[in-house]
Amino acid sequence: MEDPVNARISQILMKRILILCLISCLPFISAAQMHEVGVFLGGSNLIGDVGSRKFINTKSPAFGLIYKYNITTRYSLRGSFSYSKLVNRNFFSAEPNRFLSFVSAENEITELSAGIEFNFFDFNLHDYDRYLTPYLYLGINYFNYNLFYINKNPPNNMVEYDEELEFSIPLILGAKAKLNQIVILGFEIGARYTFTDNLDGSNPIGQFENDPNLKHGAFYNKDWYVFTGLTLSFTFGRLPCYCKEK
Repeated sequence: MEDPVNARISQILMKRILILCLISCLPFISAAQMHEVGVFLGGSNLIGDVGSRKFINTKSPAFGLIYKYNITTRYSLRGSFSYSKLVNRNFFSAEPNRFLSFVSAENEITELSAGIEFNFFDFNLHDYDRYLTPYLYLGINYFNYNLFYINKNPPNNMVEYDEELEFSIPLILGAKAKLNQIVILGFEIGARYTFTDNLDGSNPIGQFENDPNLKHGAFYNKDWYVFTGLTLSFTFGRLPCYCKEK
């Protein structure tokens, strides 16, 4: 049977060895950090029961702030804050039943997003062998939007009555290029599938949820919105361990 005293000494030694290993790894962990902060500038469009159904059909400006924590040359954790006023009008639609109804919808979107960005190729800021890569972003969004219904009596005006918070699932495809070791320029198209059918006021919720006279369009067909534009980001932090020393 093992001596309890020796066993206790062995446990203490093991704990100290683990602590020393963790301490010795801290410089490498900190050296592996590379941060990006940047901006998004572009446009937005709404896909719902009002206006055009085109996937990319920007109607109003959109802007945002982006932060990335680059884990490796392929993966990054990404967070963002975005804002836009979604605008769509049946006048923009080529469908006769929409074009002749003269209905318009506007909604302000304030969005927080968090997820993972995946580079299709190794994207090493300090390696000039490759300066361009396409990328994919997946995550979860939490956004604020206005609640309203459309008064069907002329002039078909919007009547706002509240605000609501909701989730959406973003799918962003883009490409980015290194301008130098600090600056990165990108272009992306990001579709958001929402869990609401009321971004365009076609299916009011809350106090007007049970009023069929205020509903129109395809019921229970969730709305989408799309951001399309450019990103410009700047890197900072210590040289990552996966980068080549210059």
